[in-house]
Amino acid sequence: MEKKLRIGIIGTGGIANAHIRNYLNLPNVEVVAGADIVPGKARDFLDRYGLTEAKAFDNHKDLLEMELDGVSVCTYNTQHAPCVIDALNKGIHVLCEKPMSVTLEEAVEMRKAELKAGKILTIGFQPRYGENMKLIKKIVSGGELGKVYYVQTGGGRRRGIPGSTFIEKKTAGVGVLADIGCYGLDMALNTIGYPKPLTVSAVTYNHFGKDPKYMGEKDAARFDVDDFAGALIRLEGGITIDFRMSWAMHMDYMGDTMFLGTDAGLKVESPGKDSLWGGAWDGDVGPMTLFHDVGGKCVQTAIPSVAPKDEDKFYLKIKSFVDAIVNGESAPIPTSQIIYNQAIIDGIRRSAELGKEVDIVIPEI
Repeated sequence: MEKKLRIGIIGTGGIANAHIRNYLNLPNVEVVAGADIVPGKARDFLDRYGLTEAKAFDNHKDLLEMELDGVSVCTYNTQHAPCVIDALNKGIHVLCEKPMSVTLEEAVEMRKAELKAGKILTIGFQPRYGENMKLIKKIVSGGELGKVYYVQTGGGRRRGIPGSTFIEKKTAGVGVLADIGCYGLDMALNTIGYPKPLTVSAVTYNHFGKDPKYMGEKDAARFDVDDFAGALIRLEGGITIDFRMSWAMHMDYMGDTMFLGTDAGLKVESPGKDSLWGGAWDGDVGPMTLFHDVGGKCVQTAIPSVAPKDEDKFYLKIKSFVDAIVNGESAPIPTSQIIYNQAIIDGIRRSAELGKEVDIVIPEI
């Protein structure tokens, strides 16, 4: 009988439910432990899924003393780096929820720990597994657009500010940037091959999060992160990204994603424009159109959407991590790419604080 992979889950809040449900759908996996800093929370979490024999801890370091093949890190953002680094130092493979970290410095230390350990560290960007996301990348990387020189991306909700640990710097580090902004960046950057970021000029606001009319007195009082971010990002290869993201605004959506190339342009309309909570690039897309010339005439060609597979994107994220461990493969969504995503988020944060353009300098690792 094939030995099952032994998996632990660090942080047993909301997103951990998606992880454990999908681990339990894999016959070659057993979830043997969970940890959460709230006393009793990990035990309740495991029991809810019938895992009464699994071990529960109030400290992730105690969990990491067990014999484990891999862990999911599902903590709030500011604890991603320490939990990931501790797990790698114990020789354990890691799937870390997005965002990779809060600061670029943390991301660098995580990548160093990964390389030193020789273990997998993959970051949880499940939208990549969407069939239409794959199609967009195929069109652009196949040269259909010629040289891509400008990308507009972002997304935004008319109303969609989460609560809990998302709205305080001590737990989230950053706000909408970390929650859904990283998806918009990954959609654009992954499509064009993740060129290195060079500079960023950005603004951030939190007008809605600080307003008791929208958040209530209690949450407005503790809200100290961004609920809107806009940035102009220069990349290697003469490419520019126009990025914007919002948790709340007096507008229906923040605009479509557009890839402008020397031979053609691709417009990907925002998903869920009519929904107050729509407009985030978390796996779905709206209509897609190719703008090109045929016989000297301007032509628009609708790109048919790909029917989604029966397998859920989140399931594919979990399965790809498990398969990589079993088959000795590299990380499905590698930190060599996502460190650029994190560097941009870090640059947006710094630029907004300083009120000027900043350089993005990623040290050699």
